[in-house]
Amino acid sequence: MLKVRNIHFNYGSTPVLRDISFDVDEGTLCGLFGPNGSGKTTLFKCCLKFLKAHKGSVRMNSTDVSGLRIEDMAKLVSYVPQEHKPPFPYLVREIVLMGRTPHLGGFFGVSRKDKKIALDALEMVGISELADRSYNQLSGGQRQLVLMARAIAQETPLIFLDEPTSALDFSNQIKIWKVMQTIVEDGVTILACSHDPNHVAWFCDKVVVMNENGIAAEGQPSDVISEKTLGKIYADICSVRTVDGVRMVMPKWVIEKNYGYIGNSVPEAGTVAGDGGNL
Repeated sequence: MLKVRNIHFNYGSTPVLRDISFDVDEGTLCGLFGPNGSGKTTLFKCCLKFLKAHKGSVRMNSTDVSGLRIEDMAKLVSYVPQEHKPPFPYLVREIVLMGRTPHLGGFFGVSRKDKKIALDALEMVGISELADRSYNQLSGGQRQLVLMARAIAQETPLIFLDEPTSALDFSNQIKIWKVMQTIVEDGVTILACSHDPNHVAWFCDKVVVMNENGIAAEGQPSDVISEKTLGKIYADICSVRTVDGVRMVMPKWVIEKNYGYIGNSVPEAGTVAGDGGNL
């Protein structure tokens, strides 16, 4: 569904993306993971044609996006930015209904079907009660949920999400990741940018890890979210553990403080007992 090949991009004389290549199969939830400044948002903008890459190509659903019109792109991919502040006090239902714009046409405009799709998207995200609220009076987290609903209502085969849970509380973070998993079960492909290694380890089918030198690793979360990979981008601060059968990334100092381990090297294969037992 998504093929990125040899993307290069500079801001002036400063290189940001260097030879970025990866694939995402149809019906896959792929996490784009990496530290601040590694170029994740810039890569999104190059893929979506907000920025023009100096070199390389992007294909969506076997189509080179360089020749696509805006209206064609809007039927192929939807996008949820990190933050969005509208200039007018639209109602939430109107914001979500805007996701149907690529499908509208002719004399009749918005149909009953379009309105139902928008309301169903609100229900899927769990914010139907906000439908008649003014969008610009919502909290940042609530606005993020509305934008997620708008992307769902757009009904594209590919969705780009730039840190979709960054403004959400823990409960809504988990809710949105579960919604993403439900969407990909219907064959939609999602590329979601995240700073949380646990989120991509728990919910994603594939992970692409970026750092300032390009792609550090890619593959299944069980292989990629490792102390070796995290050591490349965060230095020697992360420990990958299994807690009650669930892989989890924790700071090494937490292990040392709570379980009495002293040393710089913490064996990745160890298990932390759920009741606070020894390693």
